Amino acid sequence: MPNVKPSTVLGRQLGDELRRFREAVGLTTAGAAEVLDCTKGKISRIENGHVPVRTPDLDALMRAYGVDDPEARERLCALARQANRRRREGWWHQYDAVLGDAYRDQIELEAMCHGVRTYQVQLVPGLLQTPEYGRAVTVASRAWQSPEQIDQFVEVRLARQRRLTGESPMRFWAVLAEGALRQQVGGPEVMRAQLEHVAVMAERPNITVQILPFSRGAHSGMFGPYVLLSFPQLAALDLVLSETPAGNIWVEREPEVARYHALFDDARTTALPPTESLALIHRVAKEYRT
Repeated sequence: MPNVKPSTVLGRQLGDELRRFREAVGLTTAGAAEVLDCTKGKISRIENGHVPVRTPDLDALMRAYGVDDPEARERLCALARQANRRRREGWWHQYDAVLGDAYRDQIELEAMCHGVRTYQVQLVPGLLQTPEYGRAVTVASRAWQSPEQIDQFVEVRLARQRRLTGESPMRFWAVLAEGALRQQVGGPEVMRAQLEHVAVMAERPNITVQILPFSRGAHSGMFGPYVLLSFPQLAALDLVLSETPAGNIWVEREPEVARYHALFDDARTTALPPTESLALIHRVAKEYRT
């Protein structure tokens, strides 16, 4: 199953506005394609935020759509500038040698979102991993061979975690199946330190961690991990990263995203409350001391 590249949030905002202006003048995607002398597919990709919009193309579309209001034109131009700049800048670009497209997109979107909710079956999520745990996961993935590549990949994971503690930290809510506490990644000492770190992070006001114990039995979230990213602009811009062995898939269509919202709600209500979850994390961490 192939990776599906997500659109950027700013690009989607721009595309949404362009679509509304196009429809307001009764122009079809085929008509818009004639304006740019391109395919209908390119117009669709612009409106979905999947490709950047060059300034000459934006000018041509605004003329064709009758966008004469100076404020509207400046708003569209500003969105285009910001969206294109987001694609070029960012600390993650210094690690391009070890980042695949899907992971790079995830990091870029994390930098813009205001909240992440995730359900994990067997692993502590990357945003909560210690360096030792993250290194053990990276080595086990067999994706990188050289020590230098592994070091860089771990650095990336640690850099991502600044979104939880820096200025205007994002809201993070993780529901972990009990298996994530029991799977001995890196050995007992690494696991003990990892769980103690999760417990410390869970005390932060912007972070919630819940554990879904084995005793809960069958539940709707047991079929695979996912990450749900939310953005301050519009709820309709929420995205889901569905994690599969064959590759990560971005889900953008509103009905499908709504399904993941329901899945997460079911997971958090089925899981232990945060205080009981924290107590379980501490108990399991102590087990790794023996």
